[in-house]
Amino acid sequence: MRLYDAHNHLQAPCFDGLHNELLENCEGLQRMVVNGCLESDWPKVAALADGRPRVLPSFGYHPWFIHLRTPDWRKNLEGFLDHCPSAVGEIGIDRWKTDISYDDQEEVFLTQLAMATERNLPVSIHCLKAWGRLLELLQENGGPKRGFLLHSYGGSAEMVSAFAKLGAYFSFSGYFLREAKGRHREAFKEVPTDRLLIETDAPDMQLPSQLNEHLLEDPEGKAVNHPANIRVVYRELAKFLEEPEERLTKRVEKNFLSLFDGL
Repeated sequence: MRLYDAHNHLQAPCFDGLHNELLENCEGLQRMVVNGCLESDWPKVAALADGRPRVLPSFGYHPWFIHLRTPDWRKNLEGFLDHCPSAVGEIGIDRWKTDISYDDQEEVFLTQLAMATERNLPVSIHCLKAWGRLLELLQENGGPKRGFLLHSYGGSAEMVSAFAKLGAYFSFSGYFLREAKGRHREAFKEVPTDRLLIETDAPDMQLPSQLNEHLLEDPEGKAVNHPANIRVVYRELAKFLEEPEERLTKRVEKNFLSLFDGL
């Protein structure tokens, strides 16, 4: 089967020195979108994509790290977007993480969204506890004509239609297979058939332990999510949606290629 990981962080320090091995273990994986989160890891993302056609690089400032941005961050981001075919992300807004300020989040998000819109590049959006505000910002400012990805979509089922009308794609994470995430799973029953994508968010968003088929630990012995678990996410989502896995795989491929066409 031809699999696509719509969102991960292969550049994470816990994967250092393991990239080739990790990719070899990702059986059936055609492309993965590797998302940078701040200026210091953008060079790592670019290096991972160099000579690895399965890696689709994405560059952006995650809301958790915008306090680290330099005065030249916009110019630096534009430089990476010019360097190679790429997406914009991970960007977004976050009102869940209490130890970060919300100040400047919307400004930085909208600046990056405008870059993606001007270049018609796909953009991967992070949102926690701010779905209503995100919808307002997208309604007011628009987005790339090709659409945008709501990564690990955690909004309500009722909001799916409104986001979809604006061009949203919705990616399902293996973390939502946990028993406590029933509301998140149910929302995906409302996602239009041509807007569904699948992701690992590796090394984050771990699957339930009983479904984890690719055990991996960081240097400190902490369990992390292996990108090869993408295969499990496809299988388990097909079961939940009561859809033949082969059919789900084909439509996710079509959706991925639609959003990331030409990259």
